[in-house]
Amino acid sequence: MPTTITEPDDERLADYVSLTDVALRRRTEPERGLYIAESEKVIRRALAAGHRPRSYLMAQRWLTDLADVVEQAEADGVPVFVGEHDVIEKLTGFHLHRGALASMQRPVLPTVAEVVRDARRVVVLEDIVDHTNVGAVFRSAAALGVDAVLVTPRCADPLYRRAIRVSMGTVFQVPWTRIDPWPAAIDELRGLGFTVATLALADDAVSLDDLAADPPERLALVLGTEGDGLSRHTLEAADLTVTIPMAGGVDSLNVAAAGAVAAWALRPPQRDVR
Repeated sequence: MPTTITEPDDERLADYVSLTDVALRRRTEPERGLYIAESEKVIRRALAAGHRPRSYLMAQRWLTDLADVVEQAEADGVPVFVGEHDVIEKLTGFHLHRGALASMQRPVLPTVAEVVRDARRVVVLEDIVDHTNVGAVFRSAAALGVDAVLVTPRCADPLYRRAIRVSMGTVFQVPWTRIDPWPAAIDELRGLGFTVATLALADDAVSLDDLAADPPERLALVLGTEGDGLSRHTLEAADLTVTIPMAGGVDSLNVAAAGAVAAWALRPPQRDVR
């Protein structure tokens, strides 16, 4: 402990092979039962959330910064691999700016009812396919008092490497799970006491200002995919549609920015963010 690697084709490092975005999109990473945590902060947040490491891969200097993690890995029998930057880059397919990777065992997702049991503000991500946007929504959710995030079956994976990195590890902080079937599961949310609001442009939409002036006790806000927005079936099934008042001839925002604006406006008073 640790084990020094000198060749990028070492079979013990199969979890880390070809972590470029293109390669990972072709690889069904969720079905392999693992995800990749990148950087010291993200690794520590994953461990703090109770996720179990399969192995670690890092450059030499990170043995000091992650000394406690390495020590615990040794106690638990978790392999720690150390290599030069060029070897790691050949193995993973990208330059490891943040120095350390961990292959983590993917946890079993809880039920929707378990995730939202004590929640007052929930964000639902419908078919958002850009992992950067998914990560950005989680980061805003953590910062602005959202209690849980639900992702539809066709939404990008929150535990994809880029999503985790953009979220700064908050995907481990904000409770989340898949909601399926969708949009039929809107009835489940309503049965759990939530008012379901879609964020979209519509002639009958309620202004975000008006909704924020008298918000429901429990609210699930649905954000739509980047291109086509929310599906017609979702809009029809929801209790109301809300829109953000805008100026300058702009009619919409990036989905992550829109979600942040709405989360800030609709935060419960006692969870005021300062």
